[in-house]
Amino acid sequence: MDTQTENDARRDRRSRVRRIRNAIITIITAWMVLSFILLTFLCFKVFSLQRQINILLAERMKEVSSDYASADGEMDSQLLTYVGTAEENLAAPDDTLKVYLTFDDGPSERTAEVLDVLDDYGIKATFFVTGHTDEHSLAMYKRIVEEGHTIGMHSYTHKYSDIYASVDAFAQDLDLIENLIYDTTGVDSMYYRFPGGSSNKVSNVDMAEYIEYLTDKGIVYFDWNVASGDATTQAYTADDLVENVMRDVVKYKTSVVLMHDSENKTITVEALPTLIEKLQAQGALLLPISEDTRLIQHVTLSTNHTAEE
Repeated sequence: MDTQTENDARRDRRSRVRRIRNAIITIITAWMVLSFILLTFLCFKVFSLQRQINILLAERMKEVSSDYASADGEMDSQLLTYVGTAEENLAAPDDTLKVYLTFDDGPSERTAEVLDVLDDYGIKATFFVTGHTDEHSLAMYKRIVEEGHTIGMHSYTHKYSDIYASVDAFAQDLDLIENLIYDTTGVDSMYYRFPGGSSNKVSNVDMAEYIEYLTDKGIVYFDWNVASGDATTQAYTADDLVENVMRDVVKYKTSVVLMHDSENKTITVEALPTLIEKLQAQGALLLPISEDTRLIQHVTLSTNHTAEE
């Protein structure tokens, strides 16, 4: 074989190698692109399904609340159910709406961010706090009070199995959070929010017993009649949380809005400025819970049924 023939043969081999290499690269690239597109599609579908599930759950919660509101005659004779949706609290077109933003489960790093937003807008709110003794948490208790917000109790441990084990266990937990708030801030807190609300299905003890205990101590408990949706999932966007609140606050003269300032509630912080602006544009008064606040309670003793003025 002469030199020219050998060169031609080498060129042919190199050409075949290049073609094979290019084909392999093209196949791998196409596979990666298709895999990325498929993965993106699947992620979108999962997110979409999660949002649909959240919406269905939210609607179901509303149905349950409605069932509670109409079930007085079927419940224990000592208890009445009330979710702040009674006719007396329905808003007329010319009513000035009173909205109470409440934050559960703090303090955490998010608490400082929530306080910053509230300060930017000159808004006062209510914080139902749990028990922590680290330096940051103690500072947050003080800041809540010093900046004019209402500080309420949401149990010390927030452990349902411990808190609702018995009235004695509930009383011990209450003493811990009550004393912590007083020793840290000088405030004798008179407001309480039951973990899970007064209508929770976790307690094996009749909630009437805990309600009686709080009443005997002169402590007022508040539930909520508007939920942002940040309690059960992180799939909601900031816009979703705002929409959830705005959809319901227009229905009531008094709305107590359930939100959270625990560590993982970054979307709640993100939603807060827009929510405040929309509420203000609606002409709502944003207030901290006080002795003048209309009671919003899921369950109340028939002997203490003063939820409506």
